Amino acid sequence: QVQLVESGGGLVQAGGSLRLSCEASGRTFSRYVMGWLRQAPGKDREFVAAITWSGGMTDYADSVKGRFTISRDNAKNTVSLQMNRLKPEDTAVYYCAARGSWSNHRPSEYDYWGQGTQVTVSS
Repeated sequence: QVQLVESGGGLVQAGGSLRLSCEASGRTFSRYVMGWLRQAPGKDREFVAAITWSGGMTDYADSVKGRFTISRDNAKNTVSLQMNRLKPEDTAVYYCAARGSWSNHRPSEYDYWGQGTQVTVSS
């Protein structure tokens, strides 16, 4: 089992940047595929980005490709999401999540979730 705590959300103007961080508890962090997902008001939770156990492979939603970068540091039990060129439509609660396998990125496939951090992008 792993516990996840996100930080780094906030209010930013369109075109700006934010960096989200997620710290995991436990000694088995490297056994998990890590992902970032988000949920905007009135919408379903959706996949944003994921990274494999060692960080050797990443995947992104089309809407964030070229703007967001996911990374992890297994020595520090952390996963980060660098968000550049933010748009108002990126406004959402962002969740860090963990799972054991690498396949489709449906939110239902993730086993462990953080509490979420709010990102608001003003126009």
